[in-house]
Amino acid sequence: MSESITIRPAARNETSLVLEFIRELARYERLEHEVSASEAELSEALFGDRRYAEVIFAESGGTPVGFALFFHNFSTFKGRPGIYLEDLFVRPQARGRGIGKALLAYLARMAVERRCSRLEWAVLDWNEPSIRFYRNLGAVSMDEWRIFRLTGLALEQLAASGAG
Repeated sequence: MSESITIRPAARNETSLVLEFIRELARYERLEHEVSASEAELSEALFGDRRYAEVIFAESGGTPVGFALFFHNFSTFKGRPGIYLEDLFVRPQARGRGIGKALLAYLARMAVERRCSRLEWAVLDWNEPSIRFYRNLGAVSMDEWRIFRLTGLALEQLAASGAG
């Protein structure tokens, strides 16, 4: 790694850059058709009165080459927060230079400083390079857990069901 890597929080005026990285990640994951976020929505979620998530950028030579979007979750068993890494992406031309590891190390330090009990994320099962990378860092797969999701009509129907 010849150039130094700088990790820094995103600024409000960089919402378009955040969306650019989200779209690049979606293309890589073959999910670009699912991106519906707008700059206005991201600006409100990341920098509004109630911040739902945070973003950090990795820069090389002053140029953004990677990003991570994350938020806090909570462990009821530990009674402490955790950090959930929603997205991590390094541009293809910048891979293999330690940028992904630098982003994760920054988040790990943040988790320790914020007294979080864990740093966790999901990875697509076909993404073998990332799975190997994460395992090499000491991350373990939570194979006994399954992710469930309610969206769209199913979410609206349950919300309107009157139960609870």
